[in-house]
Formats: sequence, C-alpha cells, structure tokens
Amino acid sequence: MRLYREFRTQEELDREYNAAAAVADSDAVIRGWLARSAAVLDRLEARLGIAYGPTRAEHLDVFPAGRDRPVHVFFHGGYWRRFAARDFAFLAPAFVEAGITLVNVNYALCPMVSVTEIVRQARAAVAWIARHADEFGGDPGRITISGHSAGGHLVAMTAFTDWPGDYDLPADVVKGGLAISGLFDLAPFPWTWLQPTLQLDWGEVLRLSPILHVPDRAPPLLIAVGGAETAEFRRQSRDFHAACLAKGLTCGFLEAEGLDHFRILEELERPDSELFAAVLDLVRGE
Repeated sequence: MRLYREFRTQEELDREYNAAAAVADSDAVIRGWLARSAAVLDRLEARLGIAYGPTRAEHLDVFPAGRDRPVHVFFHGGYWRRFAARDFAFLAPAFVEAGITLVNVNYALCPMVSVTEIVRQARAAVAWIARHADEFGGDPGRITISGHSAGGHLVAMTAFTDWPGDYDLPADVVKGGLAISGLFDLAPFPWTWLQPTLQLDWGEVLRLSPILHVPDRAPPLLIAVGGAETAEFRRQSRDFHAACLAKGLTCGFLEAEGLDHFRILEELERPDSELFAAVLDLVRGE
C-alpha cells in the first residue's frame, strides 16, 4: 500500500520530512540562531510583542528602519509546532541596514491550535500590518513577505488570500513573497511522525495545500530551496514553482547549491547573498 506518492512506510516519509534529523548538526545551528537573536535584541532598536489579534500568541516583533520604509514580514518555521518570532531576531540587522523594516510574526502552535488557525493568524497579521504600518514608520504600500519551512507554507497561503473579499484590503496589499524550503502539499504529513502534534484531518490537507489552490492572480513569488535538502523538500518546491508558472503567475526559482534546510535561512543574514539580493528585488518590485 502506498501512503503518499512512491512511499509505502512512515519510516520512508520520516527520512524525507524530518528536516532536523537530516542535518547532523541542526541542534547546534539552532543554538546559534538563538544566541545571535539574543545579541540582536540587546543592541538593536525593536518594538516587541505588538498585538495583532486577541490571543496572547498573536503578536509581532518590529525592527524599524526609519520613516516611510518598506516593510518585510517574516513567518518562522518549525513545522507549525516550534519556535517563536523572537527566535529569529538574528535576521533583523541585514534588513534594517538595507533600509527595510522587518516584522517577525508570532503565531500559536500545534497542538494548542490547528494549522487552519495558524493560517488565519498569518493572514490577520498581514492585515493588521497593512492598517497600522505607519504607526512604526512602515509604508503600507510596500509590504513583502517571506517565510522558512512551515513559514514558506504560510507565505503561499497568505499570497493566495482574497484580500478584498475577506479583509476589505487591496488585492495587491502584498507586493511579493519569498518561500524558503516551503511545504506546499500537506498530504504526506498525516502519515508522518508529525501527525500526533499537527492532528491534520483530510479536509485540512485539501484546503491548506497551496499547490491545490493556485489562483489566476497573485503577487510575484520566489521559491527557494537548498541544494543539500532532502529530495522531497526539493521536489515540493519544484512542483509548486511549476504549478504557479502553469497558472501564468510571476514566479522565480532558486536552488542554493550545497545548502541544507537550516543554513539556507542564514543566507537572509548576509546582505551579499543571492537570496538577500532576491529579497531586495521583491522589495523594489524588480
């Protein structure tokens, strides 16, 4: 019996989708993120814990770059079950130094909430930012988004939002998006080690798989993945990119040679990296 595509056992799927286990020193890499984030919070101006919704988990960390600056919104990863916005403060210096206000979004985690609720919170965060960006010096007409891993999934779901119908906002409120090592088909996850935490039902899998809901119109997107990631992470990104192109969307693809699932995110720390240059292109509308 096949569980998903050619995979017949949970063990086979877990080898592909347990990103931390696939990178031998992933724990050390993450400890480095946390240490660098703590150092950034000690030295960089920030407005922490700004509420965008009614629950304690719904808040933002804003790193302002000045008045009337473009706003870049980041959704962290962790398979919808781990980490917090503050853990990714290490990304802020490169953005602020480039004149871009960075907003890290915090959201509730599984199993306390469902993936459906996390998607709602991600969209609500962008809607709040669009209405309140001027309060922290941001330009609401220049909002771009990015996310890593599960955050890449949130980028796609947010980019595909019916902003006029659901939020009474302009259809182009998001000017561009970068999905890094994203998850665009949720069908494998009910068969994996993640299911006791995610508790996905098949209705959610169908509703929340961006590859099944590519619209006719969406902001420009860039899909990025590490060349040293597992075959399934690379395939998901390639397939999603192809699905976007098939719909006529503006969508680029970048496979970062030699980078694993965690080190590709660190490219956003480096102003001289190809990935950071791609973000600058999104911000400039190029």
